[in-house]
Amino acid sequence: MHTYNIHEAKTHLSRLIELAAKGESFLIAKAGKPMVMVVPLTPPETDTSCRIGFMAGEIQVPDDFDRMGQKEIEEMFGV
Repeated sequence: MHTYNIHEAKTHLSRLIELAAKGESFLIAKAGKPMVMVVPLTPPETDTSCRIGFMAGEIQVPDDFDRMGQKEIEEMFGV
């Protein structure tokens, strides 16, 4: 693992970020003493499963669904 001093890290920050993005970890030191370790982030895992239609065939909608409870509603509201 390579070590860079603070001045060098500030001067070449863009290049060092590219190295980290490619998977290379490195240390940043102050007066020769390691202060921080820079490591690449792992991308979050994406959910590849398809949610649309995941319960297809599992639910039955009654033919009178749009009229269910119609009598009770009419009684409550006097329609």
